[in-house]
Amino acid sequence: MFIFNSSIGKKFIQSVSGAFLIIFLLLHATINFFSVIDSFTGKFGNALEDDKLFTAGDGLFKLGCDFMSTPIISIMVPVLALGFLVHIAYGIWLSVLNIKARGPQKYEVASKAAADSWSAKNMVVLGIVILGFIAFHLTHFWAKMQLPELFGVGVAENDPYALLMATFGNPVVLVLYIVWFVAVWLHLIHGFWSMFQTVGWNGQTWFKRVKVIGIVVATLVCLMFVATAVNAFIQA
Repeated sequence: MFIFNSSIGKKFIQSVSGAFLIIFLLLHATINFFSVIDSFTGKFGNALEDDKLFTAGDGLFKLGCDFMSTPIISIMVPVLALGFLVHIAYGIWLSVLNIKARGPQKYEVASKAAADSWSAKNMVVLGIVILGFIAFHLTHFWAKMQLPELFGVGVAENDPYALLMATFGNPVVLVLYIVWFVAVWLHLIHGFWSMFQTVGWNGQTWFKRVKVIGIVVATLVCLMFVATAVNAFIQA
């Protein structure tokens, strides 16, 4: 098929799946950052032991987790996560094909802006780091919250604050997560504008604006994740 065999088609798949990645990260970073807000409002740790969603008295982060458990979000998140994984796996596969085709010239960039970007030259390495940490991350949260609910494996944790503190209370784990967040930031600052360049937004005026917007979005996502982790460490 054209979309799988042509360079334009391959870039299009990466762009679309990259959009899923950005939406997925923005959603999760926002929900997680609610725990930081709870620390300032005195509601950090407020998670009543019941099976109801949106219980009065729960902290904002707990309410955000309840929102993630609603039917429509429960359907949307796996779709976004699948797009996330497709983006990384497909990117690695394309890079392997490029290495085989070009030999020592591992990565070929189409513009001076891309050639000057460290992240552009190391997208594969960043993707592998991010993919590896996903499995690490899933053992801390998804396996203890969504997995028991979906497949009845183990006991579901009803207190997301406890999971935050148990995870980020370990300074080694905290540092590893911060390294991961920085890798995500580096990946996004190139991937954001590259996504728009693929669909044709690469004019002189808009290209500069999109690059700035990409840096702002990537930095915002990274800072929200880092703030969540550091705050949980302090609370623990």
